[in-house]
Amino acid sequence: MDYHDPLAYFSPVRLENRPVLLRQDRALTAVAVALDIAFHAGRSGQLAGAAEVAERLGTARRGLEPVLQALSRAGLLESLRGPRGGYRLARRPRDIRLLDILAALEGGTEAPEEGLSGRLQALVVVPLWQELDTGLRQRLAALTLEDLLRRAQAAGLKRPAAEPLNFTI
Repeated sequence: MDYHDPLAYFSPVRLENRPVLLRQDRALTAVAVALDIAFHAGRSGQLAGAAEVAERLGTARRGLEPVLQALSRAGLLESLRGPRGGYRLARRPRDIRLLDILAALEGGTEAPEEGLSGRLQALVVVPLWQELDTGLRQRLAALTLEDLLRRAQAAGLKRPAAEPLNFTI
């Protein structure tokens, strides 16, 4: 990532029909956390502890806590407190869209700065950003955690615990 390029640090995402710039590192962390919990705990009785998730992702636990809390508040994760506590999915992986994960972080988004103006901005850059925003939103809405779990399986990764069979009609 080029830290001198301000656009390299942000990704355009539209949540609830309003454009926002989401910190890319926070969005990627949230998807990685949700996928890790889906992969290692799923909806089974097993729990994934925050320290375990942080270790598997190679990051500090305190950096994951706000993301875990946001995902729990959004109803995507269930959390159990205590020495044997941890996290598991609150819904089936096929029912959690990547857009849902990013929407859970909405409180941590940063609004775009005002001040850019001019004909090129209004006639070229803004429509381009809207086009990118629409495409990204559609792609995130189409992908679920189950899709990512399939990608992990296709890459040769084996889940430690099998998901229980669910015959819901």
